[in-house]
Amino acid sequence: QVQLVESGGGLVQAGGSLRLSCAASGMIFRTMGWYRQSPEKQRELVAEISIGGSTNYADSVKGRFTISRDNAKNTVYLQMNSLKLEDTAVYYCNAFTFSRSPYWGQGTQVTVSS
Repeated sequence: QVQLVESGGGLVQAGGSLRLSCAASGMIFRTMGWYRQSPEKQRELVAEISIGGSTNYADSVKGRFTISRDNAKNTVYLQMNSLKLEDTAVYYCNAFTFSRSPYWGQGTQVTVSS
């Protein structure tokens, strides 16, 4: 059974940092990443990383967020620095298999306060 289990969300002041983790089980994924959704916006890509280490970031988080992956642990991380109020959202772990089937985590809330 495939599972994506997220951890690390919470409440942080603007300018602070948080680290999200997503542990996958049941399968090896070609691409793993993070999406986010707030009440005002559609779900959007934050960052993704391939099994080979290639990364892709949303323009809004470039230079502030870093995605990394531990293939031995089948885990993806998102280090979020210099957090802004507009980063407040539910963050979802996402993974694509080699046949492009998507899987999603349950979501973790990130709230940035002023």
